[in-house]
Amino acid sequence: MTIRSTLAAAVLSALPIAPALAQDVHAGHMMQTPAAQGTAAPAHPRDPSLPPDNDAAKAQLASSPRHGEWFDVDNPGGPKINSYVIYPERKDKAPVVIVVHDIGGMSDWIRGIGDQLAKEGFIAIVPDLLSGKGPNGGGTSSLGDQVGQTIRTLTPDELKTRLDAVMAYGKSLPSSNGKTGTIGFCWGGGTVFNYALNQPAVNATASYYGPMPTDPTAYEKAKTPILGLYGGNDARVNANIPVAEAELKKHGASYSPNTFEGAGHGFLRNQSGAEGANYKAVQQAWPKTLAFLRQHTDPGATKSQ
Repeated sequence: MTIRSTLAAAVLSALPIAPALAQDVHAGHMMQTPAAQGTAAPAHPRDPSLPPDNDAAKAQLASSPRHGEWFDVDNPGGPKINSYVIYPERKDKAPVVIVVHDIGGMSDWIRGIGDQLAKEGFIAIVPDLLSGKGPNGGGTSSLGDQVGQTIRTLTPDELKTRLDAVMAYGKSLPSSNGKTGTIGFCWGGGTVFNYALNQPAVNATASYYGPMPTDPTAYEKAKTPILGLYGGNDARVNANIPVAEAELKKHGASYSPNTFEGAGHGFLRNQSGAEGANYKAVQQAWPKTLAFLRQHTDPGATKSQ
């Protein structure tokens, strides 16, 4: 059975982003801005130990002391993958974490997540998985309001090929310790979940509110430990947690789902939403994420400054 057939459920329909709607559209789901939802929490001081929300990411990137650079990753048989690479400030070799964007494609926010991971001692690689899909071979920035529609054309086989290329590049870096983790959000959460099921070389995967396959055959090659992080008010995604638990247990793969009461879909990007529940979820989810990634890729490491 091909990856295409087993993972078809992960490449779900998405709607184009309308002007009045915010950042993420996934599987036909539109996540509204806090103002549109009417559930924004009072502003809170920026906690530097947590990743930025959508509004804080640009400032974090501008003030970051860490080295970040753009690099075109070779992709056998396809266009090069435009990627943003951020290095931690540490004296020893570091694991690589591949950071996969939501259905909105490459953004300051997803690069800000990469910068936060570099702050914590990881080499973060943030690939634009829409590279080569835009006009004249461009990526996210060239697609305008067609990002959501175009990302639907990425097949499971194509995504695996692109992520394999990014992983190979990460392993080739002189400062890499040879271990690779992945983290993804919404569409990206589903993408890294499915990649983990089909690429045993991945050492750890953190999936934020990404959908899971419902076909039991999709889990047959599962080996990678997976951490799941879900909003309590996201039944569309959470309904399939029991299937994932049962199938991953059957195949001896570790899966730790965590559901945060009151939080909605996309809580890490929209931290002011759900009357404070989203921010509370971030406060709980992010430390779990760091501990999990360190356990499987960098045991005994201390936080990079």
